Order: sequence, then structure tokens, then C-alpha cells
Amino acid sequence: MGEEDASSFMSDVSAQKRSALSKAKDAVKGLVKDATLGFAFPRSYAHAAKDPVDPRKVVFLESKQQEVPDSFRVLLDRLDADPRFEVYYISLGQHRISRARYLANCANALRQIATARCVFLNDASDVVSCVALRPETRVVQLWHACGAFKKWGMSTADLEFGGSREQILRHPFYGNLSLVTVSSPEVIWAYAEAMVLEDRRDIIRPLGVSRTDVFFDESFLSCARARVCEAVPQARSKKVMLYAPTFRGRVSKALGPDQLDIEAFCTAFNDEYVLLIKHHPFVKERPAIPAGCESFAFDISDAVSIEDALIVADVCISDYSSLVFEYSLFERPMVFFAYDKEEYDDWRGFYYEYEDLTPGPVFCENEPMIEYLQHVEQRFDKTRVAQFRQRFMSACDGHATDRIIKAVFDNGL
Repeated sequence: MGEEDASSFMSDVSAQKRSALSKAKDAVKGLVKDATLGFAFPRSYAHAAKDPVDPRKVVFLESKQQEVPDSFRVLLDRLDADPRFEVYYISLGQHRISRARYLANCANALRQIATARCVFLNDASDVVSCVALRPETRVVQLWHACGAFKKWGMSTADLEFGGSREQILRHPFYGNLSLVTVSSPEVIWAYAEAMVLEDRRDIIRPLGVSRTDVFFDESFLSCARARVCEAVPQARSKKVMLYAPTFRGRVSKALGPDQLDIEAFCTAFNDEYVLLIKHHPFVKERPAIPAGCESFAFDISDAVSIEDALIVADVCISDYSSLVFEYSLFERPMVFFAYDKEEYDDWRGFYYEYEDLTPGPVFCENEPMIEYLQHVEQRFDKTRVAQFRQRFMSACDGHATDRIIKAVFDNGL
């Protein structure tokens, strides 16, 4: 055997070993999942459910973030200030802590949920879905986004991003739901498909998205620029251009896109704008700001909330992020930098034809996008954004939280 043949042979052997090891790890994970979701978690819940339900107890369950997420904040604060309720916030720590600790947190959370009057979710939860929910408890899915842009849940079955249809049905993520709140009647079909609720569409209701109420709060709006300028003083005297892309890859190893030519943007817009870059919370290692652009471009991912960023942005650049639904409430210019659209479509997919959905021009390269933005005031089609807002955000009017509270508590859901 020649030297090259030997090297190729050893490489093939190593690849086979890695493949076998990966399959073995997946098999172990599958067994652990079956054991916890199929036996251990339901048993923990059933034991705690022997105690009576506390009519004052409300649980907000978050899978990943340690702090209270924006999707919970407005409703949680309202209920916490109401003497009728005792509010608990529980974070499971998924992808932040060890697997053993996460599983322990899940079991403890189910013990708390077992005596709760109402449980609010903002994402998929195989933990809440795996138990035989007692009839006195209601589970409300607020979801963490508006509209329906990129696919999730059953809609991604057999795509690279999602699991197989069999896996999704084996351990459901959207079981035990009593109510799902959405931003408009238009998107009910997408949530029904994603959450496997085709035969229970009546629980998907366009009550609005609680988190959007802040965009109609004058005191919140008036303080947003002050908060942004405190984090980025350069924004005091310039317009704000926001770049807010979604992540790439899987949640546990999320990557931030790095194809925006910040140096070219700096050359074109430095006199008039600052560029604020808000990466998705899942992205831990973010692309660096190029040398020489530090007085123009700022990574505000940890320093500024997405609500404040959207409020102050004079123009928004995004890609496949649902935040454009929220930004449409301001009816300001937005553009879409979709340099990897075909790859992303194959990976995850969209609920609507991308170019038909987006209420602004789509670009695959930096140069034409910069040229458009240099003339954005003349080229911006506000009517297109207004129509998009009416279609996808009609239930978001500043009173979504009121309607949700009434539907869940005052009407005895």
C-alpha cells in the first residue's frame, strides 16, 4: 500500500469511527429522552399533582434565558402587580448548564406547575407536553415572535433544521395547550401546522402579542432614545441604521452572519448614520467590528433591548427575523439582506414566498443595498409596509395584554 493510499485508508477509518461515535451518542440521547419524557417527568408531575391547585399561582416557564424575556415581561409585570396572583418565573437553563442540571430543573419545574392555575410559555416545550395535565390548570402559549416568517415545529419535519415527523410526534412540543395567542388572523394556519393543532384551531386566537404593547406606550417610547444614547452616545446627533439578523445553524451552536460589509457602510454613511448591530440572543461568538469603524458601528447585542433598538431605528436591515413584523408597526423603511436565501430555504424554509412576503427590497450583495439606502427617502414605499402591517399585525394595537388577561382569567379559560 502506497503512502497516499495508507493515508486515505486511515482517514476513512477515522471518519467511520466518528460516525459510529456520533450514532452511539444519538442513541444514548434518545434513550435518556424516552426515559425522562416518558417516565421520570410524568411521575414527578403526577406525585406533585396530588396537592390541590393554588388559584393564585401563575407560572412563566422559559427554556433558555436566565432573565425574564421580552415576550413575558409586560404580562408578567401586570400579573405580578395584581394581588389576585402569585407569580413564579422559572428558567430551565437549556444549553446554558449541564444536561444533568437541566433535567433536574425540568423535574422541579413540573412539580411547581402541578399546583399552578395557569402556565405561560413562549416557546416549544416537550417538558410541559409530556404530562397528563390536570383539568384545573391552563397552559397558554404566548410564543416569542410575531407573524409567521421562517418555519418551525412540524413545519420543519424532515428538513435539515427539524427532526423527523416520527420524532416530533413521539415527544410533542405543543401538547396540553389551552390557548395560543397570535398577531393576526392571517397567521393562524401557520401556527396550526407548526404546533400540530389542525383539529384544535379554535384555541389559536388573534388576541395580539403582549410584548408589542410597549410600542404604543408613550412613556416607553420617549425613554427609548435616552436609553440607546446612554449605551451609544454617538447616536445623539445622528440617524440610526439597525442591522438585526437572525442566527444561522442550530440553537446550541448558533452563528451570527458576517457578510455585511461594515467598512463599505462606514464609508457611505458615516457622516449621517450610526450602525447598530443586534445579533440574536442565541449567538455567543459575534463577528468583530472592523478596525477603523469603531465610531460608526456598534454591537449592541448585550447593551440595548430589541424593543429600544426598533423604536429608535430610522431604517432596519434584517434577513429572516420575525422582528420585521414588530418594526412594521412604525411604518419605516426596511431592507432585507438575504445573501444565503436559497441555502436557508433548503435548511429551514419559509411560510410564504420570500420576495412576496418582505415589505421592502431584497438584496444578495452589499453594493446595491448601499446604493438603495443612499436614496431610501425617495425610494421607500410606505404603502407596502402599511399593507404588511395590516395583514400580519392587525391584533397588535397596544391592548393585547388586556385581551389575554381577560381571556385567561376574567372569562375563566
